[in-house]
Amino acid sequence: MNAEDPGRIVLLTASHRVAPGLLSWPAWQTLHAADRVHCGEPEQPQLPYLREAGITVTLGVPDAQELVDACAGGRTVVILTGGEGNQPLTDGLARLAGSGRVRMPNLELLPGSYDLPGARLLDLVQVMDRIRLECPWTSQKTHKGLAKYAIEEAYELVEAIEDGDREELREELGDVLLQVVFHARIAEEDEDEPFSVDDVAATLVEKLIHRHPHVFGDETAETPEDVHAHWLRTKAIEKQRESVTDGVPLGQPGLALAAKLASRVRTAGLDVALPQGDDIGYRLLALAVRAHEDGIDPEAALRAAGRAYRDAIRAAEGVG
Repeated sequence: MNAEDPGRIVLLTASHRVAPGLLSWPAWQTLHAADRVHCGEPEQPQLPYLREAGITVTLGVPDAQELVDACAGGRTVVILTGGEGNQPLTDGLARLAGSGRVRMPNLELLPGSYDLPGARLLDLVQVMDRIRLECPWTSQKTHKGLAKYAIEEAYELVEAIEDGDREELREELGDVLLQVVFHARIAEEDEDEPFSVDDVAATLVEKLIHRHPHVFGDETAETPEDVHAHWLRTKAIEKQRESVTDGVPLGQPGLALAAKLASRVRTAGLDVALPQGDDIGYRLLALAVRAHEDGIDPEAALRAAGRAYRDAIRAAEGVG
C-alpha cells in the first residue's frame, strides 16, 4: 500500500425500485475489494444481502474530511446510497477540493442498479397506499364517489391534447393515471372480490397480447385496417355480445354516442334507418351520423365550434 496514494471514494447508488440484492457485477466486485463500506440508511434494503455476502457494512457516513483521511494510503471506501446520492457529502468533498489545501482521493460514481422503464409507477403505488391509509379525505372515498372525477379528468386530458400544450398533457395524463391507481387501491379493500393494481395491469397485458396476434402470434397485418379487423374479431370472441350495441355506454355525450352507434352499425354491415321525429334531437342524430360517414368526429367538431364561440364571446367582452 502506497502511503502517498490518496485512495478512492466510490459512491455506490442502488435504486429502491429494483429488487434488493440485484446489483451489477462491477458493484459486487467493488464491494468485496473495498477496505471499508459505509451506509447512512439503517433501512437500506440492500444491507441484509450485503451482510449475507460477507461484506461488513458500517452504519453512518463520515464527514468529508474523515472520509478523505480514511482513504489515505491507497484505501478504497465505498458509500452506499439510494439512487439520489448523498448531497451533503458530495458538497463537503467539493468544498475540500476547492480549497486547494487537501490532496483528494479519486471520486467515482458507480451505479449498482438502474431503474427499468415504468419504475416510477412503483413509487406511485406506494404513495397512493400511504395516502389511502393516512389522509382523512382519501381514506373515505369509494368507487361511486370518485366516478365524477374520472369523467372530469378525461375531459381535461382531451382539452390538453386539443390545445397542444405538452406540459399540460403530461400533467393531465398523470391525473388520469391517478384515477386508475386510486380505484385499484380501493378495490383491494373489497371483502368479496378484491383486486389490486397488479391485477388490473395483468388483465390489460393479457388483453393487449391476445388482441395483437400479428405482434405476439403467427398472424400477419400489413395495414391499419388489418389490425382493426384482428381487434374486432378477437373482441367479438371475448365478449360474446348479443347486439352490436352491447358495451356502448349510454351515458357518454350525445354526439359521441350517436357516432359510436353509427360506427357499430357500419362495422356490422347493418342497414338501419334513422328514427324520424321533429324534435331537435333527431336532427342532431342525423347530423352526427352523417359526420361519421364523412370521417368527422362530431363531438370534436362541435367542441371546436364551441371554442370559436367562446373566443367570440371573449372578444365581445374585450377580454384577451
